[in-house]
Amino acid sequence: MGALQAMVLSFFLLHACTTIAQVEQWKSATATYSKETDASFITDGACGYGDLHKISYGKYSAGLSTMLFNRGSTCGGCFELRCVDHILWCLQGSPSVILTATDFCPPNFGLPTDYGGWCNFPQEHFQMSQTAFSEIAELHADIVPVQYRRVKCHRNGGIRFTVSGNPHYYQVLITNVGLDGEVVAVKVKGSRTGWMPMARNWGQIWQCSINLEGQPLSFEVTSSSGKTLTSYNVAPAKWRFGQTFEGKQF
Repeated sequence: MGALQAMVLSFFLLHACTTIAQVEQWKSATATYSKETDASFITDGACGYGDLHKISYGKYSAGLSTMLFNRGSTCGGCFELRCVDHILWCLQGSPSVILTATDFCPPNFGLPTDYGGWCNFPQEHFQMSQTAFSEIAELHADIVPVQYRRVKCHRNGGIRFTVSGNPHYYQVLITNVGLDGEVVAVKVKGSRTGWMPMARNWGQIWQCSINLEGQPLSFEVTSSSGKTLTSYNVAPAKWRFGQTFEGKQF
C-alpha cells in the first residue's frame, strides 16, 4: 500500500472512531406518563416554554427528575428513550422515541421510589407526555424500565427569541435550539451597547437589567458543547415586548 493510500485509510478510520465515540451509551432509568386531560402538560412547565405546540416541541416532551433536570440547564436537551426488560409493558421490538426536556418532575419524599416517589433524588426518571409514552409502552402500564441517551436536536428554522419584561428589566425566552438543545450562556447587544452577558432567571429564560428599547438586538448563544452562535440584528429597532424573533441555527 502506498504512503498516500495509507494516509487516506488512516483518516477515514480516525473519523469513524471519532463518530462512534460521539454516540452516547445507553443508560438505565424509569418512565411514567402524564394522565392529565386538560392539556396542562403541554402549556406549563419549569423551563418557561409555555405552550409547547407554539415552540415546536409539541407532545414529544418530558419532565425530568432532579438528577437529570440539573437546575434547569437541561431544558431543551433531547433524549432518545426505549422501554426495556418488561415483556408485558414494553412494545415489541423496543422502539425508541425522541423527547425534549421541557419540565421538572418534583420529588415526593413521602412515597417510596417504586410507588409514587419516582422522581425522588437520586432517581433518574422521565415523566413523559402520553403521546410519547404510547410509542414505547402500553398505556395501561404504571412505571416502566427504560434506557436513554442524549442525542442531537433537529429543529426546523432558526433559534427563537421571545422578549418580555419592561424598560428596566429585560428578559428573553430562548427556544427551538438545535444541536445540544441546551443553552449555557447568552449575551445581548443593542446598537448603542457592547455585548452584555445575561443571567439565567429560570429554565431557558435569561435576563439583564438594562434599557434596550429603540435598538436593534443581536444575540450570542452558547450551547452545552461550547459552540457559540451569533445572530446579528435579530430584532428591529421597533421591537415590542411579547414578540418573537428568529435567528440563526446551530
